[in-house]
Amino acid sequence: MRIGIVQSSPSFGEIEKNTAECLDLMSSHTTDLWVLPELFATGYQFLNAAEARELAEPVPSGKTTQALIECAAKNQCFVVAGLPELDGEVVYNAAVLVGPDGFLDRYRKIHLFYEEKINFTPGDQPFPVIDIGLAKIGMMVCFDHLFPESARSLALQGADVIAHPANLVLPDLAQRTMSIRALENGVYTATANRVGTEARTNEPLTYTGQSQVIGPDGEALVRLSQDKVEVAVVEIDVTKARDKAITVHNNKLGDRRPDLYRL
Repeated sequence: MRIGIVQSSPSFGEIEKNTAECLDLMSSHTTDLWVLPELFATGYQFLNAAEARELAEPVPSGKTTQALIECAAKNQCFVVAGLPELDGEVVYNAAVLVGPDGFLDRYRKIHLFYEEKINFTPGDQPFPVIDIGLAKIGMMVCFDHLFPESARSLALQGADVIAHPANLVLPDLAQRTMSIRALENGVYTATANRVGTEARTNEPLTYTGQSQVIGPDGEALVRLSQDKVEVAVVEIDVTKARDKAITVHNNKLGDRRPDLYRL
């Protein structure tokens, strides 16, 4: 199986332009699964909740999800991407998974970071795992990386690959934690981050790049630059994510003792 990650630099609010630029980056590569950044088509630094609502779209009928579906059908691939989802009057920081046959699932970000708590409603659904045939794909978004329960719940549901759209601003933090999440759960993780700076408020945000794909041993298969728009495609062996053995007597998930864990 081949996984591609897109590292983009969107212009705030220019949805069609940003979508077209990402699709163009993807067009010269062949892969089975693409992972795009969080809020890849809108940009991240909303001034308020009203602006987030104005740029949000229903899923799957919105134009951004439909463009991704068209791309997936044309290229016979699957795509995970982050976008603001409008559900009635409620706005979520969401990720969608689409494939050659259309929309498959959504995830609404549970752990909101900083001013996201002002602009979005926390997710109201569990972390999903979707079997695309080639592999079982789990989804999480950006700040979810800091909470080990996020990746563990996906691994316990059988995820082989965790797709992780992100807009990271804390240098090197998620790159390290997602390596740990891959190692402790024995899964592949694919983090698609963005680059560039947004200065729409008095507190500019500079995004850290270094999008990466990590193997079940915690080692990077590829890591991109800190500041360039680029893509990468790597080949993975899904069977390695299904072998949780550490020794002949130990298993990463089988040795858990939930009967003794205290909440």
